Amino acid sequence: MRIDKVLWYLRLAKSRSTAQAMAEQGHIRLNGRRVERAHAKVAAGDVMTLPSPAGVRVIELVALPHRRGPAPEARACYTELDGTRPNPIAAAFDNQA
Repeated sequence: MRIDKVLWYLRLAKSRSTAQAMAEQGHIRLNGRRVERAHAKVAAGDVMTLPSPAGVRVIELVALPHRRGPAPEARACYTELDGTRPNPIAAAFDNQA
């Protein structure tokens, strides 16, 4: 499946044209390689690194989505590999106590 369709189906991009622009501008890495084309092929088990408003997201595709469905259905298709980062504000508060 194309990377732009995957980003759109997984609700990581608001529109397919936004997903195409992200891929063509080189903002996404697929298995450590920079992606510069929206038609790059993606398969289950691939690791994608992409920008987000909160920073960088690293996700692993568990399964390829079949459609752009509701958010819970989309979230079931990938796992976040960087979701265990501690909150720096909470960590600073814990160290003071």
